[in-house]
Amino acid sequence: MFYKRQITINIEKSLNSNPVTAILGARQTGKTTLSKKLLSEYKSALYIDLEKPSDRVMLSEPERFFKINNNKIICLDEIQLFPDIFPVIRSIIDDSEYNIKFLIIGSASPDLLRQSSESLAGRIAYFELSPFLLSEISDKNSLENYWQKGGFPLSLLAADDELSNNWRKNFILTFLERDLRNFGFNIPPETLNRLWKMIAHLNGQTLNYSQLSNSMGYSDTTIRKYIDILSGTYMLRILQPFHINIKKRLIKSPKIYIRDTGILNTLLNINNYNELFTHPVFGSSWEVLCIENIINTFKNWEAFYYRTSNGNEIDLVLTKANEKIAIEFKTSLSPSVSKGFWNALEDLKTDKAFIIAPIKTAYPYKNNVWVYPINEFLCLKNLSKRV
Repeated sequence: MFYKRQITINIEKSLNSNPVTAILGARQTGKTTLSKKLLSEYKSALYIDLEKPSDRVMLSEPERFFKINNNKIICLDEIQLFPDIFPVIRSIIDDSEYNIKFLIIGSASPDLLRQSSESLAGRIAYFELSPFLLSEISDKNSLENYWQKGGFPLSLLAADDELSNNWRKNFILTFLERDLRNFGFNIPPETLNRLWKMIAHLNGQTLNYSQLSNSMGYSDTTIRKYIDILSGTYMLRILQPFHINIKKRLIKSPKIYIRDTGILNTLLNINNYNELFTHPVFGSSWEVLCIENIINTFKNWEAFYYRTSNGNEIDLVLTKANEKIAIEFKTSLSPSVSKGFWNALEDLKTDKAFIIAPIKTAYPYKNNVWVYPINEFLCLKNLSKRV
């Protein structure tokens, strides 16, 4: 069964207007499935899987291969395995003799794919395909099921918790033992697994490199490198603090999150929703679910958090031009906020503010703050419009 992804229409527009379109995201988020679906709409398209030796050998003479396949859309899957192809792609799209559109798929961020950003600057449009968003599957899955299993398709669509748990365990093992080597990183799997689990226990907290380095027995520089790798392969979300020109002592360290609630649960050995509900990570896992859905839905907004040393705090601040939206996350069915929330709103002079909780329907809270269920919030067409 094919689930329509939210970013599909934007990728279709890019394929028609840009020489190179890149779909990036974590392994197993459905990038290949989506790409093949998109290619099926074109009469002349070619899909190449760079993980397959038989497909890679076709590009042993790439210029000749592209000349033979002129006037086509060519999809190169797992592009990070063949970085030397980027300069060739640039020469092809700059040559008037060729009429080729490229769709490239990768499991690493643009920062890790430096060759693409350097070789194809001004010629490439990037799109990130996240695991399933709630808006893409909410008519077929309960919030609790999505929260427990996460958004990776083969985890979420598994028949039961045990199959879902087993898939996520194998995903983590494969990522550590195979995928990272394929990305060119020679890191002992057990070392990164230990760090990953440690971060899971610190989910939603401010990132303290010294604390992690002391616990791991590695230098700050090494821990930074490992965290950058996990972030660049879409396993971690590093949420930066929001700075404004006010006379406040602001927390300047970023917050760190495991990006998928299912992976978070597996790293913490949480096997079902009842175990999640009683676990100390329950609140921060709700933050993960909401933050990932919001950031991947409202892509034109920049995301931060806000906290001062005296406790004024907002979980998520969205900014665009001069607009600021404040969002707080609560797991209670009757959510309330602290004095620090109201003080933070005064600090930030926000345009609107929301509390996101696992409730059934939206309602006004007080002082122009609204409480929303996450699925209803994601359906708002214009965050700037007054509620």
